[in-house]
Amino acid sequence: MEKRVLGRTGRQVGVVGLGAWQLGADWGEVSEGEALATLNAAVDAGVTFIDTADVYGDGRSEQIVGRLLKERPGLMVATKMGRRVAQVPEAYTLDNFRAWNDRSRRNLGVETIDLVQLHCPPTAVFGDQAVYDALDTLVDEGRISAYGVSVETCEEALTAIARPGVASVQIIFNAFRLKPLERVLPAAAEAGVGIIARVPLASGLLSGRYDEHTTFGADDHRAYNRQGAAFDVGETFSGVEFGTGLAAVERLRPLVPEGMTTAQFALRWIIDHPAVSVVIPGARNERQAVGNAAAAQLPPLSPQVHAAVAGVYEELIRPQVHHRW
Repeated sequence: MEKRVLGRTGRQVGVVGLGAWQLGADWGEVSEGEALATLNAAVDAGVTFIDTADVYGDGRSEQIVGRLLKERPGLMVATKMGRRVAQVPEAYTLDNFRAWNDRSRRNLGVETIDLVQLHCPPTAVFGDQAVYDALDTLVDEGRISAYGVSVETCEEALTAIARPGVASVQIIFNAFRLKPLERVLPAAAEAGVGIIARVPLASGLLSGRYDEHTTFGADDHRAYNRQGAAFDVGETFSGVEFGTGLAAVERLRPLVPEGMTTAQFALRWIIDHPAVSVVIPGARNERQAVGNAAAAQLPPLSPQVHAAVAGVYEELIRPQVHHRW
């Protein structure tokens, strides 16, 4: 698999990683055995970067990833912190960071975490120098090797990129979220900050597997968060109304080259942007993990295809999302 440097961490990672949210909660039931099988299949397929968070299953995802690390050393693991408490800027203190970090290190079974990211904190946190000083302290204490941020908006990303200690920015970037192309990706490339592209399949919409009859379980955020009842609505289907997303996928489907699945097409579209360090699709089983990883070996899409994707975005998607994030 092609490798790229993950920003200021200085480490190379496979361009397709694995997002481990679904191995913890909020995507329907995934057993521990299924989760470990999925992780191992991803690693066998060339994945070297795994992204998790302390809030995914209240630590379950971290613990499962920790089990994998015992068997598969050398992987780069990123986790996130901050979403297990009330979302107020006052919660983002050094004492809390240490406590959260202690818990994540126990869950992962490591002394030093490769990358810790603030998990979409309140916007004011991104401009607070004391927060970055506290993160620098975690590095100095050997608790973490590097830190980054996970953001909801492009403005939050730009604020973080300007900070010299920020190694990476995790942002929603896919064929339904083109706004990061305007300023975020160029700024990150210029600053040497890594871009971790999350929600690459728009919560599965861009896999091409859904239709108007598709339903989701009560424990799946694609059922309970469509209006943003639990967290930012942009995390569910990238903030796109489900019917609109289905219509857009039908417009994209004829663009998919022979030999590619629709999901691989969506991932390849992201990989074609060199400012992206790693894209982190989720997977609920071995087949999905292997298929996602294979996108890194497929040829780049043509300029004509990229232009057509942009055209679908402008006509159907932009009015719903561009001004919001």
